[in-house]
Amino acid sequence: MQLNVDGLRALAAGEFRAARTAFGAAADLDPAAPALWLNVAKAARLLGDDRDEHSALDRVLALDARDLTALIRKAELCQRCGEVAEATRLWSGVLQIAPPAAERSPALAALLTEAQAFVAERTAAFTVELDRGLAGTGVDAAERRRFDAAVDAATGRRRIYANECAGMHVPFLPADEFFDRAHFPWLAAIEAETPAIRAELAALLADGAPGLQPYVAMQPGVPVNKWTPLDGSLDWGAYYLWKYGAPVADALARCPATAAALAALPKADLPGRAPTAFFSLLRPGTHIPPHTGVSNARAIVHLPLIVPPRCSLRVGGEVRSWTEGEALVFDDTIEHEAWNDSSKLRAVLIFDVWNPYLSATERDLLRRFFDIADRSGFYPPSDD
Repeated sequence: MQLNVDGLRALAAGEFRAARTAFGAAADLDPAAPALWLNVAKAARLLGDDRDEHSALDRVLALDARDLTALIRKAELCQRCGEVAEATRLWSGVLQIAPPAAERSPALAALLTEAQAFVAERTAAFTVELDRGLAGTGVDAAERRRFDAAVDAATGRRRIYANECAGMHVPFLPADEFFDRAHFPWLAAIEAETPAIRAELAALLADGAPGLQPYVAMQPGVPVNKWTPLDGSLDWGAYYLWKYGAPVADALARCPATAAALAALPKADLPGRAPTAFFSLLRPGTHIPPHTGVSNARAIVHLPLIVPPRCSLRVGGEVRSWTEGEALVFDDTIEHEAWNDSSKLRAVLIFDVWNPYLSATERDLLRRFFDIADRSGFYPPSDD
């Protein structure tokens, strides 16, 4: 189109007013051409006419709401005009639809780096203001936990993790990272047995822990993966008291106080699958990589027995340190990992119970399902 050519020539000559007139006439003749409106916006920007530029960019975005150039130019315009909230929204959108790093030109890469810094700065300022505004509400931390997670996700301080089940996935259960203690009124009873349970573990360790086995034991031929460093290693060792629904008689006989404490609990009971209970031993410097469990029908309980400093557990977006004698209960189908960055052994009693959100009827139906599945050979027990 000759009018657009005339505008480009005028632009190159520094005749911005003439360029704006030519581009405007071209756009009026072909209003569905985003490139023409981008030229109008450029001429308006060079003339310092913010309102005209804004209008032209809106015409582009009305044609294509994901036009990257128009979004960038409008974000720059809003930032330049002090419209900080709108600039933040627009730059966030630009960052979401920008091409992968390998496909960016040096100029675009530099611009996006500045955009990330701008959004990060604004988000940090907002979170400070938010934290200040929400402080002193008098609401108990446990009651605020879900709300705080929502706020942290909204401000980019954490992500929300979904269940990833290798086996049976019960839908519609809350994907709770750490379960509230109120679901488990019996926790205090087993916590009270911590000294006796720890004493039995200490006796086992003094005797060389016969029966201790690597927690990770892959089948021959499995390709190298994240578990390879722990395969066949006692860096993460397990001393089983119950395994896949069956008692380990010798281990229970050696640990009568632990056996009695476990017997008093409402453990998950799925023949061939649950309960499982074991002393989990993590040697110094060992990292259990991020992973997910088999089924969200269960909840995993950790009773910390020996916990040196610099030992922690991440479940989803929350990291907690173990405290000896204080149980943690979590959903292991949410991505989790653990570290022992100390120079000493970390030991935890681990066992599984039913997910507290399951009804008694659902638990019974699950038992029947697995009984039928096992007899048919359709759904073999997991080795997790």
